[in-house]
Amino acid sequence: MNAQTRRAYAEFLPEPYRSDPIAEPVSEWWEWRGRRVHMLRAAVPDAPVRLLAIHGAGGHSGLLWPAVTLGLRENVDATAVDLPLYGRTVEPDPAGVRYGEWVDLLCDLVHTQAAADERPIVLFGASMGGMLAYEIAARTGAVAHVVATCLLDPADPHSLPVLTRWNLPGRSGPRLLRWIDPVCGRLRVPIRWITHMDKMSLDPDLSRLCAADPLGGGARIPLGFLRSFVDYRHAPPQEFTAAPVTLVHPAADQWTPPELSIRFLERIPARRETVLLDNCGHFPVEEPGVAQLAAALRAILAEASGSGR
Repeated sequence: MNAQTRRAYAEFLPEPYRSDPIAEPVSEWWEWRGRRVHMLRAAVPDAPVRLLAIHGAGGHSGLLWPAVTLGLRENVDATAVDLPLYGRTVEPDPAGVRYGEWVDLLCDLVHTQAAADERPIVLFGASMGGMLAYEIAARTGAVAHVVATCLLDPADPHSLPVLTRWNLPGRSGPRLLRWIDPVCGRLRVPIRWITHMDKMSLDPDLSRLCAADPLGGGARIPLGFLRSFVDYRHAPPQEFTAAPVTLVHPAADQWTPPELSIRFLERIPARRETVLLDNCGHFPVEEPGVAQLAAALRAILAEASGSGR
């Protein structure tokens, strides 16, 4: 992931939030179950809190890094990971990747980080990464706060028509995917054929950049991955008490309507908050929503660090 790729995405942010030397990351690699997992890191050993950023479908660490930097004016140690199929992570069997492996990888990463470093960890999940962050917090019990731009639960029958271009019916769609999985599950197709990459942003140029990016929206995923996601049963929200959850949902999102995420969030008994990012599309780059996202991230990181600043 070179600096040029990150800067291409950062150019869509308002001027005050573009490239900042203090937020320039370096690449790190982590061996996990035969995979070479790539991460971007801005290591700050003296920082009181850590941030782990999780991308969604069609994303990668470089795409997400400009959003990560919104919180880095605080004293934060930050990481963004490339999940298998995306970014620079080396995956030996791309056709065999399933959603549950993403969950396992992230749980192991959080456990590894928590065992090596007792500083609190805040998870920031974008798009599909929001449900991943929620699930990892539930499974590990090692997360101080979950921040999510979206909480699209595949168990909600209204989510599948939103998720895909195919307008799969909410209840019979999963049955269809289970039927084709044994025959075509390893067939890899461009993610933009499946999802609404054209609705990634309110800015058509940014949507086109995402869709054409070979590390993200230009990548191919196996049909079995989609089946594994829609069949996955996340921790029941009514039982979730692992960490506070803040939903920072773009208010003008044309891909995943805020009400679906809010409906899920309101079933969580743990401390929760909703921050609607005014004027922002699915990939939030518009004001005043970017300023609202930056303020929310900084307040959460400050609270997690124990400083209360």
